[in-house]
Amino acid sequence: RKRRSLTFLSTALLVSAGLTAIPVAARQSPDAAAVLGQIWTEGTENSHVYQLGQVLTDVIGPRVTGTPGFDAARHFLEEHYTGWGIEVDQQAYGSWQGWESGLTHLDLLEPRRTSLGAWPLAWSGGTDGPIEGPVVTLPDVSTREEFDRWLADVVPGAFVLFTFPQPTCRPDAEWQEHATPESLQAMQVDRDLRRQNWQGRMSAAGVAPGQIPSLIEDAGAAGILSSEWAGSWGTSRVFNAWTIGMPSLEVECEDYGLLARLAENGQAPRVRVNLEARFTGEVPKFNTIGRIPGTERPDEYILLSAHLDTWGGATGATDNGTGTITMMEAMRILQEVYPNPRRTILVGHWNAEEQGLNGSQAFAVDNPEVIEGMQISLNQDNGTGRISDIGMQGFTAAGAYFQRWLEQVPTDLSRHINLDIPSLPDEGRSDHASFVCHGVPAFRLGAYEWDYRDYTWHTNRDTFDKIVIEEVTGNAVLTAMLVYLASEEPELVPRDRRTLPISPTTGEAMSWPTCRTPRRSGP
Repeated sequence: RKRRSLTFLSTALLVSAGLTAIPVAARQSPDAAAVLGQIWTEGTENSHVYQLGQVLTDVIGPRVTGTPGFDAARHFLEEHYTGWGIEVDQQAYGSWQGWESGLTHLDLLEPRRTSLGAWPLAWSGGTDGPIEGPVVTLPDVSTREEFDRWLADVVPGAFVLFTFPQPTCRPDAEWQEHATPESLQAMQVDRDLRRQNWQGRMSAAGVAPGQIPSLIEDAGAAGILSSEWAGSWGTSRVFNAWTIGMPSLEVECEDYGLLARLAENGQAPRVRVNLEARFTGEVPKFNTIGRIPGTERPDEYILLSAHLDTWGGATGATDNGTGTITMMEAMRILQEVYPNPRRTILVGHWNAEEQGLNGSQAFAVDNPEVIEGMQISLNQDNGTGRISDIGMQGFTAAGAYFQRWLEQVPTDLSRHINLDIPSLPDEGRSDHASFVCHGVPAFRLGAYEWDYRDYTWHTNRDTFDKIVIEEVTGNAVLTAMLVYLASEEPELVPRDRRTLPISPTTGEAMSWPTCRTPRRSGP
C-alpha cells in the first residue's frame, strides 16, 4: 500500500507541476490532485471489491433475465446503494417470461453407469422428476422423407443430440504445439469431414437449423442435448433453450462426445435426466439506477454502466460481475470522497443485455433528459483485467479530454491504457452502443483479456475464482477518477463526429449506427 501511495503522490506532483501547460478554459479545480489522492486512498485501502464480488457470484449466483437470481441481484444493489447514502431507483421497462431452475442431473445408465456434466439452458422446460430414455443422433439421411421417418420411428421418448459432436476436446493450440504435421493434418481432415456430414444431416430436415428443435419436440422427444464447446479445456458456452417447454441441456464437450460415439456405434446409450425448472409467468423487468445529484449542473449527467444479467452456466463472475462491482465500488468511493459533484452522477445496472442490449436501450428511450444532458458514459463489460483500451467511438473531440484526464491519474493505472482516437462507433458490442447510436459520447472501458473469450465468456467456468481482485480494484479507482475529472470539466464534451470511412465489405461509406427498438417482452 505504501509503495503504491508514493507512486500516486509523485504522479500528483507531476500533474500539479504541469497544470500551466493546460489551457485556462480546460483547467481542473486547483485541489484536483488532493481529491484524486483521496479517491486513491479510499479505493486502495478500503476496497469493497472482494466482498461485493464474492456475494454477487457465490451467494446470489447466475442472474438470468426473468429469474429469482436476477431479482436477488438487483435488491443486493439497492441495499448497498441505500446503505452508502446513494439514491437508487428500480426502473421498470417491460416484462419477461419468469423462470427458475434448481438441481440438474444427467446420468448415463447404459452401457455403463456414471454421472455426466450438464447445465440447463435458459428457459428450458423441466422434467417433473427423473425421466429416462435412449440417446440418438441426427440421422445420416439425405431426404426430408427419410428425416420424417426418423422423427416418427426413433425420436419419441428419446434424448436427441442436436449439435455437432467434437471428435476431440483437446484445444487446437495443444495440437499445434505437440502434434506432428501428419497427425495435425489427419485430425483436421477428419474433423472437417465429420462437420460436413453433420451439416448434411441438418440440411436433410428441409428447414432452417433453428427450426429442427421444434420438429423434434413435436415428434415427442424426451429432450434435447447439445454442446457448444468454447475451444478450451473444460469449457462449454451456455445460452438459451432450443424450445420453450422441452428439457434442453448443455453437455460438456467430453461427455457429449461420449454419448455421440456410443450412439453412432450402436452401443445403445441410455440416460436419466432430472431437471428442476419451471415457468413462473410474466414478471416485470427492471434496470437498477443509482444517483448522486449534481450541485451546480444537476441536469448534466455522467453515466456509469454495466449489465447485471448473465447466462446460467456458472455465476457470471467476469460477464459481467466484474463490470457490476467496478461500477458499484466507483460509486461508493465517489459518495465517500466527492458526495456533492458538480454534475449528476448516474450508474445503470442493465437487465437483458444478453438478449440484445434491451435494458440500456430502454433506458435511453425512457430518459431523454439524460441523453440530452450527457457529459460522458463509461461502460465496462469484457472481463476481469485491467483497463487497457478506450476507443473514442468516432467522437473527434473526445480524445483530447481523455488524454488530459489520464495525465492526472496515477501511472499505475494509466500506463496500461491505449487511447484509440478517433476509432469507429460500435453498433452492439455492449451497452455503450445504446448511447453511441443517439450521438452521446459513450465509451467502452476495454479490459485486458485474461483469456476471457476462450475460458470465461458465457461458459461454465465463469466463477468467482477467475476474478483478479487487484485489477478490478484498480479499475474501480480509475473509473472514479475519470468520473470526478469529467464532472469538474468546465464544459460538456463536444459531440462532433468523424466522417466515417468506406466499408471494406460493401465498398460504400459507413453510416452512424442506428438505434434499435428495445424488446420489452420475451423471450
